[in-house]
Amino acid sequence: MVKQTDSATAAQAASGGTPLDVVVVGAGFAGLYMLHRLRQVGLRACAFERGDDVGGVWYWNRYPGARCDVESMQYSYSFSDELQQQWRWGERFAGQPELLDYARHVAERFDLRRDIRFGTAVKAAHYNQASALWEVCTDRGERLRARFCIMATGCLSASRMPDIEGIADYQGKHYHTGRWPHEGVDFSGQRVGVIGTGSSGIQAIPMLAQQAQQLLVFQRTANFSVPARNAPMDDAYERSWKDHYPALRERARVDTTSGTIYEKSARKAVEAPAHERQREFERRWEKGGVNFMHAFNDLMVDARSNETAADFVRAQIRAIVRDPAVAELLAPKDHPIGTKRICVDSDYFETYNRDNVRLIDLRTEPIERITATGLQTGRSHYPLDAIVFATGYDAMTGALLGIDIRGRSGARLSEHWAGGPRSYLGLMAAGFPNLFTITGPGSPSVLSNMIFAIEQHVEWITDCMVWMRDKGHDSIEAEVAAQDDWVAHVNQVADATLFNQANSWYLGANVPGKARVFMPYTGGVVAYRQKCDAVADSAYQGFRFERVPAKPAGAANTQDVDL
Repeated sequence: MVKQTDSATAAQAASGGTPLDVVVVGAGFAGLYMLHRLRQVGLRACAFERGDDVGGVWYWNRYPGARCDVESMQYSYSFSDELQQQWRWGERFAGQPELLDYARHVAERFDLRRDIRFGTAVKAAHYNQASALWEVCTDRGERLRARFCIMATGCLSASRMPDIEGIADYQGKHYHTGRWPHEGVDFSGQRVGVIGTGSSGIQAIPMLAQQAQQLLVFQRTANFSVPARNAPMDDAYERSWKDHYPALRERARVDTTSGTIYEKSARKAVEAPAHERQREFERRWEKGGVNFMHAFNDLMVDARSNETAADFVRAQIRAIVRDPAVAELLAPKDHPIGTKRICVDSDYFETYNRDNVRLIDLRTEPIERITATGLQTGRSHYPLDAIVFATGYDAMTGALLGIDIRGRSGARLSEHWAGGPRSYLGLMAAGFPNLFTITGPGSPSVLSNMIFAIEQHVEWITDCMVWMRDKGHDSIEAEVAAQDDWVAHVNQVADATLFNQANSWYLGANVPGKARVFMPYTGGVVAYRQKCDAVADSAYQGFRFERVPAKPAGAANTQDVDL
């Protein structure tokens, strides 16, 4: 039974013999809000963060040009009206430094640092059935026990280096966009190679081109990108949000697909006259941002409609890039627009008009190896002073499976998910009691405004633990049948879209050997929230609860587990 006590400091958590109520893994936006909510309901918690500060993805991703693709006024917490009224965003789309400042401000404002162990990674978390406690071990040799373990590890936090022969032989400097040096990098006068043209590459390339003497972009797959039209925050625009935040936040909860308010259309692209489609695409292209993909309401479900949007973007690329051959290489033709995460850029395609930028097509000359002095393709050797790997992440499951997580009877999460992640509501996996995942596979997560999704999960998890405390339950676990039904539903709604027509990281296609399963829930945040609320209202249908039998006086409280 979880007892209601005062909040514990991180030091007390590591040194005390009494089990904590909760261990939180990660101190990004999910971990910060989770700590805050746990403290509000009187649960003792400690968070472990492998970085030296808060911020999660915005702590690690410091590459030039790193920026959020959701507008600042919406990519922010809604749980505190004072916070959202007082914080001033400097730009329409906030960059990494400002987002990190925001996370730091939240940590200070709500006094969260005292319950966070920085520079500490969780290596293992094993469930002890006899005590219904999680036994957690860190890379610093700390061991502690807690009733609940909450994984706030993030969907894009396990950066992935490509499997290219010779990386260890390279004598120049190399960097990964997801592990950028905190002191920054000066590429002035250098020959720089960028491998990868996903979101981080598309954001970084224009900035790197402004510094490097020569920039070589090695592209295997062209990606769709729309202009951000970023600008300093407009005072009147900011005021329009702050004056109506309660109503706008409620609208996001009940009338959006992703938790972000966009200008939605009631029309189908295939039913609109060609000149009207063109005019609407042009209007949204000039406005900027992902709002482009809401020009018509069938772009993600009707291949014919999707092709009209893809044709428009390809025409824009051809109009921007002066070299027709380069423009054709940059114009995606192998997947519907939006089925890979659509990128939002600032002068990305314009960058290829610079004299110091060259595009290398890896489809016609694949990389053979990295040498001591550069990169060898099937056609040429390219001398490079520095290499930037914009090669992405082992998304959604990588950070979780990087921890030795074992549930009932020592079952390993890595084995349970060998054929792809399986969970109930993206919140819990059968066989792993009291282990919650925030924005895990099977939830809207990366197809939504992440802070919006985080708040919904944190609040649901907290309410569940309070309900358990009130009812006298010690453990909660997803039922296998409920998990199977949810996995089938997630697959069904994904199959009704065009998403599966792309080899994207949504499917794990960027990681060799990873099971091809569409991981996020495509049914939208409204339907998802309604399902989660209905489960809670029905006394958590699809979950089962247990109480730990009282032990005789003097009996051991737990069993030793090899961590």
